[in-house]
Amino acid sequence: GTPDQQTIFYTALYHALIHPSIISDVNGEYPMMESGETGRADYTRYSVFSLWDTYRNLHPLLTLVYPERQTDMLRSMVDMYKEHGWLPRWELFGRETYTMEGDPAAIVIADSWVKGLRDFDIREAYEAMLKSATTPGEDNPMRPDIDPYIAKGYIPVGYFAGDLSGDNSVSHALEYCMADYAIGQLADSLGDKQRAKEFARRAQSYRRYYDKEYGTLRPIALDGTFLGDFDPATGKHFENIPGFHEGSAWSYTFASTHDVEGLARLMGGKRAYVDRLQSVFDNGHYDPANEPDIAYPYLFSRFAGEEWRTQHIVKELLNANYTTTPDGLPGNDDTGTMSTWAVFSMLGIYPDCPGEPYYTITTPRFERAEIDTQHGTIVITTEGKGDYIKDIRLGGKCSGYRISHADLVKAKELKLKLK
Repeated sequence: GTPDQQTIFYTALYHALIHPSIISDVNGEYPMMESGETGRADYTRYSVFSLWDTYRNLHPLLTLVYPERQTDMLRSMVDMYKEHGWLPRWELFGRETYTMEGDPAAIVIADSWVKGLRDFDIREAYEAMLKSATTPGEDNPMRPDIDPYIAKGYIPVGYFAGDLSGDNSVSHALEYCMADYAIGQLADSLGDKQRAKEFARRAQSYRRYYDKEYGTLRPIALDGTFLGDFDPATGKHFENIPGFHEGSAWSYTFASTHDVEGLARLMGGKRAYVDRLQSVFDNGHYDPANEPDIAYPYLFSRFAGEEWRTQHIVKELLNANYTTTPDGLPGNDDTGTMSTWAVFSMLGIYPDCPGEPYYTITTPRFERAEIDTQHGTIVITTEGKGDYIKDIRLGGKCSGYRISHADLVKAKELKLKLK
């Protein structure tokens, strides 16, 4: 790559490694979760878990490149559950801020487990996940509006009395769907087939919000009908609107990356899905500075013949939003999440569905990159000039555009021919 590309890459990697940060002292002492008492750990205890942001790509990066650190972070989260009774959502120096929404720790833990990290108390972690995913809302600080989600498959606007303009019901439900999908994946790995089936079903709840009239997700009123006076583009400037947090309906419609094919069927098939997703970029609905739509550029590659769109859009986004100038990031870095998007994208792989052990391939920004892992060095190389991929070889064998974590680690060699 160019000197500027290398500077951008290593700056992004530096940003990605600032948080979570070490909170334990040299003797292992640390402030215990919520109590303020002093605990002692025989591992490195971490803090600043901005999980609504970081479950999407930062923790997958740590799992791939720094698994020993990620393992200590997993131990930290499990011990927070032991100390406080709940996994963290947005923990800060031993306190739970309850910032943002969802149940993101479950996704981080499940993603790490299915990618092979094992040196932590998975049974305790699984118990913690099930607690937040099944406890009634009255006693559930992680999912206070879980009751209608379980009973009806959606959370209506106005479930909690108050100003509907600040209601985030759709965003909450989608986060629960993604967490439940991850819990289902973990349950299946642990042999709990009944729970796996139950949570796979719950993960499909996002479908209840799909409105054919607009081709987007739409908030649902208390009576079970779609909320009136709806504009799917409203909210793009972070104004408070019913249903969505920090974004519009377009910011969330494609966010359920655990069921891309299912959403495509709802939309009428591959062509309708691809055209509608392309319209998000063409009409300025994509926000490169926030998390809900951060995986959107990679979703084209789920459909044969459309992979070029991913390669084109990722390049354009990198060029437009990541530079060596003082404003060379697309807004708030969110404890490294935006920078991690650049790290993965410049390497040419991206974890577009946390909880699933897969990466989607795009055109790297470098002719050669080496990733040192506990299993050996992974080498990613390109051959030829051009912005589009002609051929993919993983360990010398022909590959598609989505590769598993296990195959990448085992093959240790990803070669791309460009055109």
